[in-house]
Amino acid sequence: MIEEFRQYYIGIGLKVSYYRKFAGLTQEKLAEKMGVDTSFIGQIEAPNVVKAISLDTLFRIAKALDIPPYKFLKID
Repeated sequence: MIEEFRQYYIGIGLKVSYYRKFAGLTQEKLAEKMGVDTSFIGQIEAPNVVKAISLDTLFRIAKALDIPPYKFLKID
């Protein structure tokens, strides 16, 4: 991960958390829908842990939450 983009990864993680909660899902349920470990979702969402994710992962999260992927990239 390039340090210059740290805030973007944090922002994406916060958006994942927001939309997951909006969908009424726990981290466990989202992880189950994606076929990943719960700790993986926790790492993505934690603002104090910067977890770089691939576009494939972002697309899988968007699909699991039934939202368009661009919603994660619009960082205000």
